[in-house]
Amino acid sequence: NKIFMEEAIGAEYGEGFETFRPDGPLKVDVDFLNDRLQEGFLQRIRYAMKPDEAFGLIFSWDNVVADTRALKLNAWKQLASEEGRNIPEDSDVQRSMLYASADHVLQKVLLWEKAESELDRLKSRLSQLYYENLLKLTKPMEGLEEWLDAVSTARIPCAVVSCLDRRNLVEVLQRMGLKKYFQAIVTEEDGMESLAHRFLSAAVKLDRKPSKCVVFEDGPRGITAAHNCTMMAVALIGSHPAYELVQADLAVASFNELSVINLRRLFANKGSTFMDLQKQVVEKAPPKRKLTIDTL
Repeated sequence: NKIFMEEAIGAEYGEGFETFRPDGPLKVDVDFLNDRLQEGFLQRIRYAMKPDEAFGLIFSWDNVVADTRALKLNAWKQLASEEGRNIPEDSDVQRSMLYASADHVLQKVLLWEKAESELDRLKSRLSQLYYENLLKLTKPMEGLEEWLDAVSTARIPCAVVSCLDRRNLVEVLQRMGLKKYFQAIVTEEDGMESLAHRFLSAAVKLDRKPSKCVVFEDGPRGITAAHNCTMMAVALIGSHPAYELVQADLAVASFNELSVINLRRLFANKGSTFMDLQKQVVEKAPPKRKLTIDTL
């Protein structure tokens, strides 16, 4: 389970993942998908009339769909209580518990057990506590449902990606009333080895080429992974401060600030009208991401 692991960013050189077909394994990378998922003749006609439908939106689960920081911190505090240990009230320690791997936190930050068998027991219990807390989660991030409703009206397909197992993710999405908005779900069972591979898998499931996808992320690693996939990145300020998210193509404080028009502007390379401080510097973007909407 990858809940308490620092996942690899992935696709640093545009590499993808291997998928299996009846005629043998197929290596799927960024360029391959951008080429293979190219719109056909009839699709191009449709997208010329309804350009928004050409986009695909990919939402990370953690701190984008739901605020999972409290789930993680509570799991750590419950584990400490069960083990009769204290966790320092220190911002650096809390940040490590949120973003570093459980191995690192247990061995280097909290300086708990070092025996391998004991570490495995603690990590297993930590994940169990997280899933128990997940059952109590009922509220999505502020403004998310309204935003999903707006993009659904515009017929833009959406995917959610997570390292959770499929059953638990589907259950919590249903509890929040969000399941109906997602045409694709990427979970632990998909076997993706990095953030970027998860985004690419979502693009395949949405039948949208990566260069027409927008990733909604909360952290700099996810933003980098999106850009490695030739995707646009919209950052949600909150779990990370704005100054750590300057590489995003757009950064917003909540989903309430978004409109479908902003998606068009991203792909027209016009930046954002919301937050001047967060505008992407266009000349620094990879050339392959400078795209316009296909027309006949």
